[in-house]
Amino acid sequence: MMNLYERLVNGQEALSLVGLGYVGMPIAVAFARKIKVIGFDLNERKIALYKSGIDPTHEVGNEVISKTSVEFTCDETRLQAAKFHIVAVPTPVNDDHTPDLRPVEGASRILGRNLTRGSVVVFESTVYPGVTEDVCVPILERESGLKCGVDFKIGYSPERINPGDKVHRLETIKKIVSGMDEETLDCVAKVYELVVDAGVHRAESIKVAEAAKVIENSQRDINIAFMNELSIIFNKMGIDTRAVLEAAGTKWNFLKFYPGLVGGHCIGVDPYYLTYKAEMLGYHSQVILAGRRINDDMGKYVAENCVKKLIASDKAVKGARVAILGFTFKENCPDTRNTKVIDIVHELREYGIDPVIADPQADAAEAKALYGVEFVDMSKIRDVDTLILAVAHSQFQGFEPKDIEKFYGPGKRVLLDIKGLLDRRQYEALGYAYWRL
Repeated sequence: MMNLYERLVNGQEALSLVGLGYVGMPIAVAFARKIKVIGFDLNERKIALYKSGIDPTHEVGNEVISKTSVEFTCDETRLQAAKFHIVAVPTPVNDDHTPDLRPVEGASRILGRNLTRGSVVVFESTVYPGVTEDVCVPILERESGLKCGVDFKIGYSPERINPGDKVHRLETIKKIVSGMDEETLDCVAKVYELVVDAGVHRAESIKVAEAAKVIENSQRDINIAFMNELSIIFNKMGIDTRAVLEAAGTKWNFLKFYPGLVGGHCIGVDPYYLTYKAEMLGYHSQVILAGRRINDDMGKYVAENCVKKLIASDKAVKGARVAILGFTFKENCPDTRNTKVIDIVHELREYGIDPVIADPQADAAEAKALYGVEFVDMSKIRDVDTLILAVAHSQFQGFEPKDIEKFYGPGKRVLLDIKGLLDRRQYEALGYAYWRL
């Protein structure tokens, strides 16, 4: 094993990345600065973009992509040229909130068909404890005809990349690593130490590493759910939640979380992996699922408050002109997968409102494919009754009253500022019917 690390560093062996999305691509690029890297993805369009020096994820930028030495390919047989494999494919949930393991099973089949003796396979996808050993290993063995522990070794190192975040990156976040035995753990740790400046934490087993990842996001989910519940309560009391949190936040040990829409492919998904496994073992989660229910309903809650504000402003609800700014699951990131803004759209349509949507950062092709949503240019939005600021993109953070005013038609102006980007008092003084979580 140890000499595999040395052969990688000496350029005698290559590392492969299976899955080149928001997680896999930055990892491939980081490793390519030190060792030989083969980057594999099934998506031919994505591979063509990378090869032409375009970064559709905006994670590393076009300049970095155009200069990287990563060998981008959709030819799975190229994986045979690598000995250290990292699998970074998404792990979504089905409509019934059960884990959808098809991407990780598919990646295991592809890798298994091309696995060679003496390889190390490390999974990065977020899963419930046991998936790497109980689901992925049998597929790798079946497809390759090789024996795990004899012909190849496995490890697990959960991804902690924060899409759209230029501060917390692969290099600056401590990396959890694990391996099936001490020798593998040592090899996996040393390989990751090549690129992770913050260092690694050696977990005592693969299952511990899997569990650590799944609870990181569950903890955030529960904390945000608490804030969302407070927001609902304070809204009924006529108190501004943001003002309450600013006051409470002056205490040294008060945790700084804020209400909001919880989407994306981590926080809104990972808790379901944990509760699914718990159910299999006969335990029905109470706190985790309660938090999930609150967070999953927030889009509907925002739409209902939009309707209430329209009625209070003597505006007709059916056919009301509503514009939504921002559609991605989080700010400054083009990813629209599992965005909760779509829940606002669906709920408004139930009331006979067909909102127009603008998002200068979002991947428009992805939004069209996933949701059938077509964006409009922000400069074309005029004569609206209601504006919903749904995502805190940097383009929206500099809005002045004169910028906001341009969007509206005659009559009372309804403004829903979900992320609290604007000064509430300023807009209320200007006569807006202002609402935020």
